[in-house]
Amino acid sequence: QVHLVESGGGLVQAGGSLRLSCAASGGTFSSYNMGWFRQTPGKEREFAAAISWSGNKIYYADSVKGRFAISRDNAKNAVYLQMNSLKPEDTAVYYCAASRSAQAMRVGAYDYWGQGTQVTVSS
Repeated sequence: QVHLVESGGGLVQAGGSLRLSCAASGGTFSSYNMGWFRQTPGKEREFAAAISWSGNKIYYADSVKGRFAISRDNAKNAVYLQMNSLKPEDTAVYYCAASRSAQAMRVGAYDYWGQGTQVTVSS
């Protein structure tokens, strides 16, 4: 069982930056592929970014490519999402998730989820 806790969300103006963190406990963090997803009310949870267990494979949704950067520190059992050039359409609850599957972009491939952190981008 892996327990995930996100932090770092908040209110930021368009064009600003935020760094989300996700702390993991209760499992072998370094054996899990990690992902960041986001969700707005009335919409399905959508993929944002993912990183393999070793960090050598990284994936981004087209909507965040070039603005967001995912990274991980296996020594600290943590994964991060650096978000730059934020837009109002990035407003959502952001979730980190852990998976043993290689299907990095699929919600159903993830076994464990955090409780989410709200990101609000004002125009």
